[in-house]
Amino acid sequence: MIVATDSPSRADVRALLAEHLTDMFATSPADSVHALDHEALAADGVAFLSARAPDGTLLGCGALVELEASSPRDEGGTRAGHGELKSMRTAPAARGRGVASAVLRRLLGTARERGYGRVSLETGSQEFFAPARSLYTRHGFAQCGPFGSYLEDPNSVFMTLELAAHQEPGAAPGRATVGSCASKPSRATSPPSPSTPS
Repeated sequence: MIVATDSPSRADVRALLAEHLTDMFATSPADSVHALDHEALAADGVAFLSARAPDGTLLGCGALVELEASSPRDEGGTRAGHGELKSMRTAPAARGRGVASAVLRRLLGTARERGYGRVSLETGSQEFFAPARSLYTRHGFAQCGPFGSYLEDPNSVFMTLELAAHQEPGAAPGRATVGSCASKPSRATSPPSPSTPS
């Protein structure tokens, strides 16, 4: 399996993302669907990755959106940034093969490279999303309140992972912090994304 930067505009990726959007609208009320389309995923500040088989077959994808860039502090040092996981999707035929975990690990690596101190996500509260919630819990995410432009929603579950500033090889990916998703909630104004089961 090869996990690498890819274009969300490629035909097979667009088809997978369209399937993702169809499932989101079939599972959640329209006001609770926060999935991004391929155009939004091509925006500046978005790291989009795909997982492919050696023959090029698309296995899955995922993205990391910058919510807050890392920046210098007035008193010295650096203020850590904040990223959001979006569009985590595994092709149906590839499920159960570790695709989502491979993409997630790579996205968390990208978050560290960008200087993020935290990565958060929104996923659904319905049973359909139970595999996604389990995936994130296995990788150290914990539930928290709304972040960024999200509001409380009974159809949403918010999760976050605080990334360790320095990690030894083989260390856990970060530290889960319950109830502290950072940014103050407000009304969502940009295209939104729950993760789907992978």
